[in-house]
Amino acid sequence: MKEQIKKIIPEFAMNAYHKVRGLHAAAKHSFPAKNMIVIGVTGTKGKTSTANYIWSVLHAAGFKTGLVSSANFRIGEKEEANPYHMTMPSPYIIQKKLRQMEQDNVAVVVMEMTSEGMKQFRHTGIPVDIAVFTNLTPEHLGSHKGSFEVYKKAKGALFRSFGEQKKVLSGIEIPKVIIANADSEHAEYYLSFPADQKITFGLEHGDVQALGIESLKNGTTFTANGTRFALSIPGVFNVYNALPAVIIGSLLEIPPMTIVSGLKELSVIPGRMESIDEGQAFSVYVDYAHEPASLQALLGTAKGLKDPEGKIILLMGVIGGGRAPRAELAELAAQLADTLIITNEDPYEGDPKTMIAELANVAETQGKIEGQDLFSILDRKEAITKALSLAKQGDIVLISGKGAETTMMTKDGALPWNEREIVRDLVKKAAAQNV
Repeated sequence: MKEQIKKIIPEFAMNAYHKVRGLHAAAKHSFPAKNMIVIGVTGTKGKTSTANYIWSVLHAAGFKTGLVSSANFRIGEKEEANPYHMTMPSPYIIQKKLRQMEQDNVAVVVMEMTSEGMKQFRHTGIPVDIAVFTNLTPEHLGSHKGSFEVYKKAKGALFRSFGEQKKVLSGIEIPKVIIANADSEHAEYYLSFPADQKITFGLEHGDVQALGIESLKNGTTFTANGTRFALSIPGVFNVYNALPAVIIGSLLEIPPMTIVSGLKELSVIPGRMESIDEGQAFSVYVDYAHEPASLQALLGTAKGLKDPEGKIILLMGVIGGGRAPRAELAELAAQLADTLIITNEDPYEGDPKTMIAELANVAETQGKIEGQDLFSILDRKEAITKALSLAKQGDIVLISGKGAETTMMTKDGALPWNEREIVRDLVKKAAAQNV
């Protein structure tokens, strides 16, 4: 029904509707964001991890900090899962959260800003003070006229908002700052917007550069600004996610050792390379990876973590509604995983059986053999059980696609599905059987 309405109503009318709706939501809650420093994080991948690292550093420094992300909401030490199956839900929900933060004396709020959310003006009435650009790869192009350029410019809405008047909080004028990943070829576009200060970061380029990176099973270490940092979550890609927190910590004159503590203390980012350990002989991770760049990074990290003789067992699902390049994902998964299990995920209005068969066919073109190192299983819980049953000591099982989401999107609407709880319960059963 929504898609049919969109075809009938002109784009300018839909834009006006969304903008008025966003403005009304902000006004209804008395524009709470104007009384807090707002840090907006945008990019294709890494937004949730970046936002959580920033939150952790600020929290360690004693700032009462709020967080709005696709995985979780935080107000100070209080945390709850994001149940809305979208990073930026209705502007009325966002503004209500911000109002709660204001009433709870939050000083700084960190928010993920998506192209889809900004396209629908859900950021209206939320003046951003620090804008962070993580990276850009093709994703969600279906909702951006199939154009990567349109997608890129949609994310630019975060930086265009810098033209708004600066905030004065406690008598101090808050400067506008852009922080951008210099290793991305698209950084120049986001750095082209006016700001009081522009700071870049990266592993190869940038004002703040990560050096001496060591990837370990229990995390990653690196040096930046002359200080050695240690992350408790594995994956070199997390260095990219942590560097903005280092920069923001320095901007707010947080002592280096406090920044070190803030990064180290963050041991779990819900559904992002989240370890599920119930004493089993193999490793299990739940991750949100659902587009090629993220999946490749996930599989690359797993390769470095597994035992020399261990295998990577990957479970991936089918995403409907044109929301992911399914064939490309299946091809990549078949090439990099030792065993591939294809199952249901978020079919939306699509037929999951048909989509699973399509992905299995792609995997077979890459040499995978159904029943040997390829398994097509419609029921996701049954598929997870199969993945765990195949794992031996030293193997790594990757349950990808859902992360911290608590619903599955089908033609019948959103159905309850808490991936992390389900996987943990199944891992417990698997571990008990092997005692």
